[in-house]
Amino acid sequence: MEKVASSNEQALVEIQGISKSFGDVRVLNNINLTINKGEFFSLLGPSGCGKTTLLRIIAGFENPDIGKVIIDGVDYTNIPPYKRPINMVFQNYALFPHLNVFENVAFGLKYLNISKSDVKRRVFEALEMVRLNGLENRKPSELSGGQKQRVALARALVLKPKVLLLDEPLNALDPKLRKEMQVELKKLQHEVGITFIFVTHDQEEALSISDRIAVMNSGKIEQVGTGYEIFERPRTEFVANFMGARNLFTCFVRKLNGRLFEVELLENLKFKISINNGFNISASEFKFIVRPEKIFIRKTPLKNSSFVCVPAIVETKIYYGASTSWILKVDGFSIFVEEQNRDVKFKDEFYPGDRVYAVWEKRNIVFLEPA
Repeated sequence: MEKVASSNEQALVEIQGISKSFGDVRVLNNINLTINKGEFFSLLGPSGCGKTTLLRIIAGFENPDIGKVIIDGVDYTNIPPYKRPINMVFQNYALFPHLNVFENVAFGLKYLNISKSDVKRRVFEALEMVRLNGLENRKPSELSGGQKQRVALARALVLKPKVLLLDEPLNALDPKLRKEMQVELKKLQHEVGITFIFVTHDQEEALSISDRIAVMNSGKIEQVGTGYEIFERPRTEFVANFMGARNLFTCFVRKLNGRLFEVELLENLKFKISINNGFNISASEFKFIVRPEKIFIRKTPLKNSSFVCVPAIVETKIYYGASTSWILKVDGFSIFVEEQNRDVKFKDEFYPGDRVYAVWEKRNIVFLEPA
């Protein structure tokens, strides 16, 4: 196995220029990614975006057409799965139905040159880690979905891998148990300090458990960042839409001086805004987003230069209990507003057909990279 120099001392897994095709279909296209030691890292994207294929290449179950997989400074690209310092938790848990919990967890240890007493000690340590003490004699058929999930985790952790791969492992759980397991997974990862690489198509799940997220689309990585960066500051139209931004506006922009720009949203609606120096002004037409929860509705315009105020007509109101959603119409496009119902008194009421103003702070505008 070849040792590879890395410029990042924190890097544990490095994906270098990975591409993969199945027949004429390119499923991964020049993927470059660095995952750090002790990080909970998620691959997020819709079905068919390539996230599971990338996970399987890291595991060694698939070979890339080109590119390298570096783990802890060693090139594992052509090394078989059983020789890699990783383990994997699958969607269906893959437990042996004829073995009890102890035997399932101990299964991988029998291939290691360790004593029976060490096997027993490590199995019980792993079971304690996932809070399954006292269930070691039960068969998988006698366990709940959440308990089966913990057995699969214990079986992976007992081998003390450097990297744990998790391929949508919570999919089979009901919504309440799934949320509970998300909390437990994050806590467990923090306690054991192992790098987790987690595959999911669930945006909320990725946001709640990840240190960083890679959003994938059609075999490419659209953006890598913290949950806050992905949710609040998406860079591309795909990421913005996938993370539920909904309000996508097309505007014309011209530079005035320094960081000051004039934005024309409608023919009779222009406003000035400061944009950071990294903003690319090679084009005049841009798209920007404002998240629905950052917009509020007023009966009268707000005269404050820190805000954008757009005249609109209420089209739809949907009451959800904890929140109310509004759809406003403005010259051929819609504005979506999400409002938390914090107060039952002194609240303006708006109804379909009302003329109102959609208002948001300029600092909540996020310009997207030109396509």
